[in-house]
This record gives sequence, C-alpha cells and structure tokens, in this order.
Amino acid sequence: MTKTGIFRRNRLTHSYRLGVDVGGTFTDVLLINEDNGELFSAKVPSTPIDSSVGVLNGIDKVCQAAKINATDVSKVMHGTTVATNTVLTGTGAKVGLIVTKGYRQILQIARSFVPGGLGAWVIYNKSEPMAPLELTAEVDERIGSDGTVVIPFNEDAFEKAVNELKDEGIEALTICLINSFANQDHELKAKVLAENMLPGIPVSISSEVIPEMQEYERAITTVANSYVRPKVQYYIDNLAAELADRMGDVKLDILRSDGGLSSAVNASNFPVNLLMSGPAGGVTGAMWVAANAGFNNLLTLDMGGTSTDVALIEGGNARLRRETTVGDVTVKAPSVDIRTVGAGGGSVVHVPELTGALRVGPQSAGAEPGPAGYGKGGVDPTVTDANIVLGYLPSSAQLGGDLKLSLDAAKNALKKISDALDLSIERAAEGVYNIVNENMFGALRLVSVEQGYDPRDFALIAFGGAGPLHANALGKLMGSWPVIIPPGPGVLCAYGDATTKTREEASRTMIRSVGSLESEELEEILNDLARIASLRFSEEERDFTETSFQADLRYEGQGLTLPVEIMVEELGNDLAFLKCKFDSIHEQLFTFSLTQNVEIVNLRAVLQGPEPQVKPVSNTSTLSDKIAEYGTQLITYDGKQTNARLIDRSKLQSGARISGPAIITEMDSTTLILPGFDALIDSYLNILINPSED
Repeated sequence: MTKTGIFRRNRLTHSYRLGVDVGGTFTDVLLINEDNGELFSAKVPSTPIDSSVGVLNGIDKVCQAAKINATDVSKVMHGTTVATNTVLTGTGAKVGLIVTKGYRQILQIARSFVPGGLGAWVIYNKSEPMAPLELTAEVDERIGSDGTVVIPFNEDAFEKAVNELKDEGIEALTICLINSFANQDHELKAKVLAENMLPGIPVSISSEVIPEMQEYERAITTVANSYVRPKVQYYIDNLAAELADRMGDVKLDILRSDGGLSSAVNASNFPVNLLMSGPAGGVTGAMWVAANAGFNNLLTLDMGGTSTDVALIEGGNARLRRETTVGDVTVKAPSVDIRTVGAGGGSVVHVPELTGALRVGPQSAGAEPGPAGYGKGGVDPTVTDANIVLGYLPSSAQLGGDLKLSLDAAKNALKKISDALDLSIERAAEGVYNIVNENMFGALRLVSVEQGYDPRDFALIAFGGAGPLHANALGKLMGSWPVIIPPGPGVLCAYGDATTKTREEASRTMIRSVGSLESEELEEILNDLARIASLRFSEEERDFTETSFQADLRYEGQGLTLPVEIMVEELGNDLAFLKCKFDSIHEQLFTFSLTQNVEIVNLRAVLQGPEPQVKPVSNTSTLSDKIAEYGTQLITYDGKQTNARLIDRSKLQSGARISGPAIITEMDSTTLILPGFDALIDSYLNILINPSED
C-alpha cells in the first residue's frame, strides 16, 4: 500500500462527524467529537415510507443530547438501504436498454442458474428482467474483443432507438455494447447523444459502471445501476438539501457495499455500489473497534430487529467478494462478504400446523407495531418477547432510552407458542432463544468453516440492538473467544459509517498469462488505473490517498477467477509470486492446487482516502464492578431459574470483572453473560467475555 501524501487539516475548536445507519426497525445516529473521541448516540424508529425523515429525527435527537448546534457537524456519513429496498420491492425505474445488434435477449438468456437444491427448477419462477424485452433496442455497431472497430457506430439507428424508448416513457437508460470493456468509444458517443435527447433522464453506460468482460454480467450490473438510480438520486439530493438547510456547509458521504465511503455525487451516479451499504457499516465499525483493542481476526455478528448479518475479518481486513446479491439479482459489484439470515429481535415465531415444529422468522414484526413486548400494539410472538420472558431483557432495559418493555404483553404473545407445543411459557421461550442461535450459527459457519477457516482462531464481535443478548451463546457454539461487545453496540453500524475511509476503484480486463507479462508492463497498467480512480476523489483528498492493487486470476481454461492482492513492493519482482498466491488461496478454498499456468483476467486499482481523525474512547482508571451494580433479575437458563446481577454499563470502568450470570444494560443494547463465563472491561471499554477459569 502506498501513500501519496500526508493528510493535514485545520480543525475547529470542536470538530464533529456524524454516522447514520438506517435499519428495518431503528435508525441509529452516532455523533463523534473528533478531538477526544467522545460519543453521543440516538435511536429513533425508522420511517420506511421516507427514510430521510428518520435520519433527520435522529440528527435532531443526538444534537440535543450532545448540547450542540447542528451547524457544528462538519461531516455526515450515511449507510443507506434505499438501493437495496428498491430492488427487493421491485419499485425501481422503468429502464430502457440499448445493446449491439444481435444481443437483444441478453437479459432473458442470462446464466443457467436456478437457486435451491435438486429439482428446484420445478418450482422456480424466474423474475422479470429489470429492463424488459419490449424496452430493449438494438443498434448497428461492433467492437472486437481486442478493441478494434469491426462495424462503425450508426448514429441514425441509435437516435431512432432512443426516440422509440422515449415514446415508451422510460425513466432511465442503459447502454451496454459488446466488448465495450476493450474500447469505450462507441458507448461514449452514445451517451452524449442520449443525454442531449433525454434531458433529465439518467444514462448509464457499461464501460463506466463496470469495464470488465462477460457481457451478461456487465449488462445486468449496468441495468441494475439504472434501475435504482432515480430513487437513490432523489433520496440523496433531498437529504443533502435538508442537511444543508440545518447544518450549512456539511459534507455528505455515502457508504459503499465494499465498506468504503463515496461522495454523494459518485453515489448518485453509481448506486449499484450501494446495494449492501447498510450491512457494510457494521463490519467497518467492528474493524475500527477491534483494531484499537488489538484484535485482527474476527467474526462479526450484527443482529438487528429484522435480520442478522455475519462476516469474517482476517488480518484487520474484511473479506470482499466481487459480486453482490440482493434477492434473486446478482450484480458484478464489490461488497463485503456478508451473509444474512432472517433472524432478528423482531423475527416472528410460529408453529406451522403441518409440521408442529417451532420456527423463527424470516417474517419480522418490523418497527410498527414491533414485538408485543414493546407495548405498541404488536400481538405476534417474536425473539424479543422470548428474551423478555426469560428475563434477559429486564424492565430497566429501555430500548432507545425511552421505550418501556411489557412482560405481560410478551407472555401473552408467547402463550400461542407454548400452547401449540404443550410447554410452559418459559420452556417455549428457551426453545425460541436456542433456535434463533442455531440459525445464526449456520450463517457464521458459512463465512468461516466453509471458507477454510477455523472459527476457534477468531474472536467474535457482536453488535446491533439484539446481538449482545445472543453473543455469549454464539461464542459457546463457535468456540470463538473472546466475545467482544464494543461500546454502543446498538449503533456500531453508524460508528462504522463515521470512521471508515473514502474508497474508489478502477478496473480493466486484460487476459494474459502471468508468464507472458513483464513486471514493468504490469506496473504501468496498474498506475494508469490508479490515476483513473483518483479522478473520483475531491481535489482536497486526491493527494492524500492510499493505493492498493488486485488481480483476478484463474488457471488457464478455468471459468472461476479469484482476487489476489498485489503489493507495490512486489511489482519489481518476477511475477511468479502471483501464481504462488493464487495456488495458496485456491488450496484454502478447494483443498487442492494445480501445476498449470495462471492467467490474469482483470486488473484493479483501489484507492482509499485519508484516515479519519478520530480518537477512540479509552479509560485507564479502574473501579470495582460493584459500583455499577444496581439490582438483580430472575432469569431462566438451561431449564433452571437463577438470579443475575444487573449492571449499568455507563458506570463500568476499565479493569472491572463481571462473573455470570449477569445482565449489562445500556441505552442501545443489553449484554447477557451466561453462567460459567466472565467478562473483563478493557482499556477501550469493550466487554470481553471468556469461559470462566474455575
């Protein structure tokens, strides 16, 4: 990794940055004083109809808590689910698609993949493409795979196609011409013409969105970009205007799926990179917290109200994949390798008549009315209700600081389950708790064991509103110690938004055998890609970026490619090191490697902006945990009832030790320490849970 400068800036007496994460149930806001690391957080109900309302409500609430004016905030970093929800709900733009003559059915042919097990094709209903066939037009032109012009671009035919699509009332236009990754001249001509003919309608071209080979992947990715672009653009523009009214000259950045930040302008133009924006915030927050505390290998557990997201961090870096999947749409865009299960605090519990077996999720009670125990009119039993009945969520745990819990309402809701199973309410609640843990255990195995990693070599960091309640049990199942509960776990996604770096990348396809390529040629290409990526940064940041490189490699004749990191210091060496790295990764994933040649398919430059100037919260004073104890709570664990100590986390100092059973409460989350386990508060005020030594 190289640095092209040293980042300096003049700071105000107090400089604040603000992270915002919009979840299915709550919108989390975190305000950070960059000078001393002081944190202020707020949780407000999400507003699904217009998520910007919840964002603005949260900003008002957190600024009041910090006793500052909104104008004191200089930066807002936002993880958004607008693009994700647009795809999931099928409410995107009416997209027109223009392709090279002969490729009109590209989205219909697609790839022959049917999700599910054997025989899934019998019941699989293929969804309609985001750009339907009737809105797909052809144009006379052809670029060869080597970038040469085979058939010149026919402007008259193109203008005719655009006019026909205009008459159909399209709301966004995609241009994806064959082999444009090798030569974008035709697409650039087409873009200029289309923007002049379609004022106010966004135009996306594949050579800007993803200039890589594989025509279907390039087409579906660019179409997806067009599909979500009007909604995302409207949302970002609206939010930016509202923030400007309240905060003046504030900088708005949007979190990308790969865990980096993008400027509001770039996010609006390339929203396909935001499809996993929301979940990525938790992973970046976990990396920040864990790195400060001295942990580099982590499994992350982000349990919210609707779902649970898990990921693996190795050597301080999150595993990335070059594909992003939302629903049944898979696009070629980088994202943190996050696996999601429908298991959250709001997951609805039910007993199907057919099987008579207890099921948890994937349906969720959402924010309105929410779990029955919230006392807001919900009647369906949920995971949260089970935690209330078991005593893990005591009445003193006021979610969001002002939401009172109702034990009676939770019991009434779970009675449906206990009656159906002929069990006591407490035994039914334990069954719910154990099943949701098993669901999350399965997801954690997907990112660890099934990727060739031993989970016992990793710590488990848990966050989200519900994560700390289940973290100890998951650590026990995985053998992952310590279990880390960071400060403000319910708003860690927002913390990740606020502490991550700006990130942009540029790529190109270059199919060459490693043995036929000289290191000087490779270095020249990579430096050119770095220059292209740097143009997406502001002039203020451009001279202070960090650069890293990647190559997508495969064995000759293989369809699969794997990304391999290229260090700058390696470029002057014999390129045989690329094969060694590829063999090692291939063996880890598939237990074998081959002797045949390795070839490069894609090259990529990744640029990251300056390190955020944020001091982590730390404390070196030591106090007894007795000072923080304020009572006891009767809990049910393993079929037995026992008293657990109630601990106020805000009064815990570094060095404090808590033996389980104990419940540690705070504004945004509740941590459960099970019998047979101990917790230590480290100098960064993280809770570190380990098995008792006794």
